[in-house]
Amino acid sequence: MKQNMTPKEKAKHLIEIFYQKSPETFGTGKAQQYGIDCALLCVDVILNEVGAKDWDIDTATKTNYWQDVETELSLL
Repeated sequence: MKQNMTPKEKAKHLIEIFYQKSPETFGTGKAQQYGIDCALLCVDVILNEVGAKDWDIDTATKTNYWQDVETELSLL
């Protein structure tokens, strides 16, 4: 796994992880949405329960990495 992923790359990576774990929906057209939903839940836990919302803002992008990942997932 690539260490320094962009938020968009991380969003796609999380979807792929959950997509592969959903064999019951594979081929039904629901697997992609299942992957997105699971990835959003994962990011929500990171932001709210782990406390990533309070982590430092990236000085280069002026944004919070995990909030950017959440945004990218919402765009899919």
